[in-house]
Amino acid sequence: MIHDGHGRYLLHLRDQREGIWAPGTFALLGGGRTRNDASLEATVRRELAEEVPGLEVAHLAPYALEEATSVDGLSVPIQVFQGRWSGDPETVDLHEGVLLRWFTPDMLERLNLSPGLGDFIRRHAAEHPPAGSPPAATRLLREEAPEGTELHIVGVHLYLEDAHGRILLGLRHRDSAYAGNTWHFLAGHCEREEAVACLVREAQEEAGLVIEPDDVHLVHIVHHVDSPSARPRIGLVFRAGTWSGTPAVREPDRCVEWRFWNPKDLPTDVVPYTRQAIEGVLAGRLYSQRGWDRR
Repeated sequence: MIHDGHGRYLLHLRDQREGIWAPGTFALLGGGRTRNDASLEATVRRELAEEVPGLEVAHLAPYALEEATSVDGLSVPIQVFQGRWSGDPETVDLHEGVLLRWFTPDMLERLNLSPGLGDFIRRHAAEHPPAGSPPAATRLLREEAPEGTELHIVGVHLYLEDAHGRILLGLRHRDSAYAGNTWHFLAGHCEREEAVACLVREAQEEAGLVIEPDDVHLVHIVHHVDSPSARPRIGLVFRAGTWSGTPAVREPDRCVEWRFWNPKDLPTDVVPYTRQAIEGVLAGRLYSQRGWDRR
């Protein structure tokens, strides 16, 4: 259960298809645990990564244990976690379901909700009164953008060389929703923050590296789109001149290994735009683009 602390709850409209639980209803994000999940929180984070890559909830906490009826008619327990997020659902990619929107409790009676969800949200709202109206910064960006504007996702990427000129890449978890079992920059999506601050935060969270903002400078930009229907992305690649710490796996559900590679001898399985950005940096090019010919 994701809420913004100001009385809004994030709901997911499920596909209208047979064989899935509560088709065509608004529900919470989530899914079933697999044997590879180390914990129930790991299950939630994996499901979020699969369903809505780019939606990052920093802190999750157990809220309640509920029961639901599965597609085969069995009663199953559901551990519901709660977390805070205040972003715009339009800026994240939705890989499962129809849409993702904010709703307030007074709007629930107009929605086709999964069983028991309305009372569940109202109970949470009563226990957690909203802290005033959402700040102006959380207004949906599509309302502020000029007509015809296509909103882009901005990602930051770390170009880090060791003393031998080798570049740091991470092997993404095989079950990752994006580029599983593939090598990629240390990277992340910008939240409501300055790009270099995002890079510094991601380096600490993902690999335990400490980078000073003044030691970072931009070396490449990739403007890319993965498919005709995908949201366009702008990838900012920053080189860090100095850093402290040894790369460590801090988020094993996303990255299983960090390794320095000779840029002239990269592994076969590298994210395509990552390889393109590395080639651009080595050639001294500041800009490249990818995928636009497939629109």
